[in-house]
Amino acid sequence: MLTSAATTTAPRWAADETGVFEGYAALFDVVDTGNDVILRGAFRDTLVGRGASRVKLLYQHDSTQPIGVWQSIVEDARGLKVRGRLATEVGRAREILSLMRAGAIDGLSIGFRAVRGTRDRRSGIRRLAAVDLWEISLVTFPMQPGARVSRVAPPVQAKQKIDANLSPRDRLAHTIAEAARLF
Repeated sequence: MLTSAATTTAPRWAADETGVFEGYAALFDVVDTGNDVILRGAFRDTLVGRGASRVKLLYQHDSTQPIGVWQSIVEDARGLKVRGRLATEVGRAREILSLMRAGAIDGLSIGFRAVRGTRDRRSGIRRLAAVDLWEISLVTFPMQPGARVSRVAPPVQAKQKIDANLSPRDRLAHTIAEAARLF
């Protein structure tokens, strides 16, 4: 059964302080805004041959803007489940993490080459049975509106940032003082 992309939502996950996030980059049996449907098993050959480490994590499908790495890419019953880590040492990735926290960037979108598929002449829908996955991007507007990252952990509080710069001895003294205030 095919589902309209406009009415399907993906499960939501959070990105943590290290820039790690999870979500679905593609949902099976959902017609996207370009009239494509990804079928179960379409990514199998790519995942076996290339693995997560050779699929690029980009921003807005721009090959000049790699922003992290994929730690895990797997097909499950729902679609292409991904776990990525933004390279927060890079300024652009920090900006994107901030935009994710604000809800401005929450889409996931795949960049691929169709290997095997058919097009229905009446509906114009292309059913993709095999694709060569090159990259997965964080995007503003995904072709599958249900392919999203939804919630992002709040930023580290200023106090926590200051504490991180203290020596272990000073951090312990600060913690004891904070505990004494509570009791």
